[in-house]
Amino acid sequence: MPVSKSEAAKEPGELSAGARWRLLGVLLAAMFMSLVSVSIVNVVLPSIGSTLHASEADMQWVLAGYALTFGVVLVAAGRAGDLLGRGVMFVAGVAIFTVASILAGLAADPMLLNIARFIMGIGSGLLNPQVMGMIQQHFRGAARGRAYGLLGTVVGFSVAVGPVLGGLLINWLGADAGWRSTFLINVPVGILAIVLAVLWLPKPLFTKPAGKLDLDPVGGIVLALSIFALLLPFVQGRENPALWWLLAAALILLAVWIWWEKRYKERGREPMVELALFRIRSFTNGTLIAGLYFMGVSSVWVLVAIYVQESQGFSALEAGLICLPAALLSAFSSHVAGRYATTLGRKLVIGGTLSALFGLLATIAVVYFEDRLNLNVWWMLLSLAFIGIAQGFIISPNQALTLMEVPVANSGSAGGLMQTSQRVGTAVGIAVITAVFYGLNHVAGYSLAMQISFVAIALLVVATLLVAVADMRHGHAKVPAATREEYVPVATGKQHTVTGAIDVVGPKEPIQPVDSQP
Repeated sequence: MPVSKSEAAKEPGELSAGARWRLLGVLLAAMFMSLVSVSIVNVVLPSIGSTLHASEADMQWVLAGYALTFGVVLVAAGRAGDLLGRGVMFVAGVAIFTVASILAGLAADPMLLNIARFIMGIGSGLLNPQVMGMIQQHFRGAARGRAYGLLGTVVGFSVAVGPVLGGLLINWLGADAGWRSTFLINVPVGILAIVLAVLWLPKPLFTKPAGKLDLDPVGGIVLALSIFALLLPFVQGRENPALWWLLAAALILLAVWIWWEKRYKERGREPMVELALFRIRSFTNGTLIAGLYFMGVSSVWVLVAIYVQESQGFSALEAGLICLPAALLSAFSSHVAGRYATTLGRKLVIGGTLSALFGLLATIAVVYFEDRLNLNVWWMLLSLAFIGIAQGFIISPNQALTLMEVPVANSGSAGGLMQTSQRVGTAVGIAVITAVFYGLNHVAGYSLAMQISFVAIALLVVATLLVAVADMRHGHAKVPAATREEYVPVATGKQHTVTGAIDVVGPKEPIQPVDSQP
């Protein structure tokens, strides 16, 4: 019987098609849990404040604490997954997140709730880079694009269902039981994800290093401190202006970290992050695209929720519903984009940015005419839909294209770097643009504040567009044959990963065919 090309190329340790898609199902279940927990909290904060007698600072830390710990541990978690096994780090992250969700749901005061949210951020930070790393490791060609498309679908759906589900639970169970249930619903999902992970994730979950384990603890601590110093002023600077001095410390710490990583490698050690990754133009540009886009568009949903509730008198449920079509279209467009990510490349991202610009301008028009001509604000359902479509065409393809040329042995830390860019962009963008919004609102009212803030977001989307066009012109829409990964054994239990842009010695990974997978 003739053997198919894919079967002929299959090596020991490679997953079958069915095993790959079962693996993806487990990864997506955990991602859904962690992302719903982000979007659902936005609409239940008033209930938390009233039932726990929480101050504004307490409620801000419900959001900020999660964002800080999540962003701080991402890169270190990706590195640990690359060395110790992505499976064991994934299971640990899901377990920590699930236990912390129980603690949050049972919290008796604001301090206990915020401690639980800190721990939830750690769990989410541990599991997220492993999702990117395992997709990168076990999917190739068109199958990888479809996997990232399904990941984008889950992202869009979780963002859509979170606010609506939160509003429904508050209406159904009341303020106290309602907000607690938004955390406790994570528990069955987390338990199921752990059971399926043990059954379906590639074995062994834990990888014992062939030589001496080198996690580069100094590099990890310095990078974590620099990210913390960078993020903290943007999430708490409004309450404590003295924190803005930490930005200088963040830059100094980042310079120290780069110096340390270079020196560490010169001594023959394995640094926390392979700095040569940034010589891969598609990775550098894609990371920049992620940061710029999240810096802008993440603020859209925050501003819309504030505007319709404070200016138009919407309930939390209505605020969630006005964004629902956009989020559902984001899920749909992510699925579509995933099928064409490897063929259309950056053209998808460019088309997405143009759709986002149109949606932003249309929303500005709705706000303007609502103020001048009493236009029904529900027209935002249509204008925001274009931004939702844009998210699907930008986020999922950008993830696939950014990591396309990254060696598998470095995919965890690379995924962590890209997600850190997203987290930093989100924190910076929300802090700056909401400050612009509130500042203008005090002197000019909600309508003009909303319009100018959306103009600022549009400028960041234009910057995203320019980077995407520059990347496409450098020929990174597809991966040329010369940059596909080849594996050259150099020692027992080790491999030399060779691409057109980077040479890295890393732990042994299963060899995968470079052509499309089923």
